Amino acid sequence: MKPVLLIAQRDISAYLHGITGYIILAAILFLDGVFFNAFALGSGPRYSHEVLEQFFYFSSGTTMIASILISMRAIAEEASTGTDVLLRTSPASEGQVVLGKYLASMAVLALLTLLTLYMPMMILVNGHVSLAHIATGYLGLMLLGSATTAIGVFGSSLFKSQMAAAILSGVMVVTLLLLWLVSQLVDPPFADIFAAAALFDKHFSPFQEGRLLTSGLVYYASLTWGFLTLTTAVLHGRRWQ
Repeated sequence: MKPVLLIAQRDISAYLHGITGYIILAAILFLDGVFFNAFALGSGPRYSHEVLEQFFYFSSGTTMIASILISMRAIAEEASTGTDVLLRTSPASEGQVVLGKYLASMAVLALLTLLTLYMPMMILVNGHVSLAHIATGYLGLMLLGSATTAIGVFGSSLFKSQMAAAILSGVMVVTLLLLWLVSQLVDPPFADIFAAAALFDKHFSPFQEGRLLTSGLVYYASLTWGFLTLTTAVLHGRRWQ
């Protein structure tokens, strides 16, 4: 476990010592604030729980964008600077390298998500929402972020260019998002299959509403594990080239 933590610590330090990371954090926080004020608070009278649901709805979009932007550098930067040779020849296994990169990206995403906490707290000034609803919604954001971060790390393993990695990861995320639309156009049982595979609609909506369902936990955990496994396979193939 020590190599994993060392890799994660190294990546977190590199991320927080560069200006790009702060630009991404500032941009995402700005978008969250704009959406919260324009759509959640500023769209007419609403119940407090509806405002909170709208906050999580828009935050899910910014979380996915942030996940891709944060993770695009995970492995692609190593390849572009030539430091990937050190990783390939290090005692750490491919799985440990991937896990360390993933944990570093998730740590930065968790920091970003934590910085948005003041927005749900603002609802308590003139309204009332359940703390359990807030906690469940944030759990959903982190699970969604975990899945998209794993996709981003996988995309980063395929290219030396961070931009190319971000584009491919974005395409994969959008494809998974649009599966719910496909489910509306086909007949059962394919409609149920596509709906279950979609990234957002069926699995995130319960978290948005403050409901904790096991199916959502299993789905996002499985998606995270699957893409991290694919990334490990990519790095394993490169080590023996």
